[in-house]
Amino acid sequence: MTALPANRALLPALAAVFLVFSITLAVADILDFPSNRSDLSTEELKRVRDVTRATSNFLKAEPYETMQGGGLTAIDKVTRDIFSQPSARLDQEQGQDFHLGNALFRKLWVSAPSSTQASDGLGPLFNARSCQSCHIRDGRGHPPEEAGAAATSMVLRLARPAVTPEEEQAVKNFHALNFPDSTYGAQLQDLAVPGLAAEGKVTVSYSEETVTLAGGETVTLRKPHYGVSDLAYGPMDVSTTLSARIAPPMIGLGLIEAIPDADILANADPDDKKGTGIRGRPAIVRDHRTGEIALGRFGWKAQNATVRDQVADAFSADIGISTPDRPNPYGDCTAKEPRCLTMPNGVQKRLGDTEAPDPVLPLVTFYSENLALPARRSTSQPAVLHGKDMFYRSGCTACHTPKFVTRDDLKGSDGKVSPQAFQLIWPYSDFLLHDMGEGLSDGQQVGVASGRDWRTPPLWGIGLTQTVSGRQAYLHDGRARTLTEAILWHGGEAEEARNAFAGLSKDDRQALINFLESL
Repeated sequence: MTALPANRALLPALAAVFLVFSITLAVADILDFPSNRSDLSTEELKRVRDVTRATSNFLKAEPYETMQGGGLTAIDKVTRDIFSQPSARLDQEQGQDFHLGNALFRKLWVSAPSSTQASDGLGPLFNARSCQSCHIRDGRGHPPEEAGAAATSMVLRLARPAVTPEEEQAVKNFHALNFPDSTYGAQLQDLAVPGLAAEGKVTVSYSEETVTLAGGETVTLRKPHYGVSDLAYGPMDVSTTLSARIAPPMIGLGLIEAIPDADILANADPDDKKGTGIRGRPAIVRDHRTGEIALGRFGWKAQNATVRDQVADAFSADIGISTPDRPNPYGDCTAKEPRCLTMPNGVQKRLGDTEAPDPVLPLVTFYSENLALPARRSTSQPAVLHGKDMFYRSGCTACHTPKFVTRDDLKGSDGKVSPQAFQLIWPYSDFLLHDMGEGLSDGQQVGVASGRDWRTPPLWGIGLTQTVSGRQAYLHDGRARTLTEAILWHGGEAEEARNAFAGLSKDDRQALINFLESL
């Protein structure tokens, strides 16, 4: 058994930091993102600025604060399926598309050839048989719970930095985010169809650190150490970095895509001109369909610009299913895995040129865009309002921006006004990249993001994690077992806020947690 530690590529990772820095310096010179919204009149823009201004009144809930997803918020009774509700404003035809997308999201794909020809094409190498297997009840995933278990709702992303001038130029021009392992590709697949060996197994062990908070309370943090074992196709490149990523919640994705670029960029301060120590940077990527420069919003390092990009990536890398946007039926198979490239695939020419031809991808995308946010709970309770005050006072809103108003001119693919248009939403995220410190670093460059950089994840729905997923697992790799642990892992730009939380009295810390649990 060969086990490879995750920190074996330190020098290439350090080299990547300098490349990321040079890319960041070049961004302002070559990009032309809008600095102002074009969908609103001057008077409307002023009203939006007023309504999205951070509050200073913590004696009562703000207007519409309960409706996290604006008019699309689900006001259903909270059950373990609360993340699987449709947006409230869908018409009858859109409702039908949502339910069709839901069925495809839950579909279990099978290996080819199969009598169920509309469902075959799995793999040949894969991590899960369905989208729902990773996004448990449309919620977040978790690390493997026992040694040797398939990771399923957590994957190991594999990547190395640029090593040639051509590769460096590809990253600088946003044509590449990084480069896959020459044998195992961009992701370790720990499952395979019959007759083919899986690539290997994820290994994870933990070391522990005790943190003492104000008042003497202690919290144990567990630091994960990732590796791979039982590699079936030879050694992994020594420069390949491993990054564990759990599946994020699916709620509110269409609303995130509907936030105007200008409003996200308004919070960026890469040179810290404000002197706050918070240097949010936009993730610059290319739209996979148009090839145009776009603002990254989705994924742990904001590597995708649209929900459709995110869905197509998951079909290809996680399940091994080809779509019109990712037409390779062999998924992440490489030339050094020749048997994988000779396995049967699920392309049925009578149905189309891919294993999931249209309308599969558009329907799953529509479903993903229209999963509703749950209504907040207990927003007017004194303990929650006090916790909200502590959240603001601790500096958490420097990155976790409370609210936005979505674009007013959005149209769906059917030409109708989009359900996500002109909604006041409360994601508690700026959707920018931030240096989160060495403790959370994975050493892996993803475009303009270094190993220490992560996109601020939205917090809406976070208080229902246990209800929906059956367990608590926070941060990009699920290492944090409680919200308190998640906060204490914050470093880098967030260290001051983390220290403020740690320095609160026990009652004030609990109030802040109560606020998060209300989201």
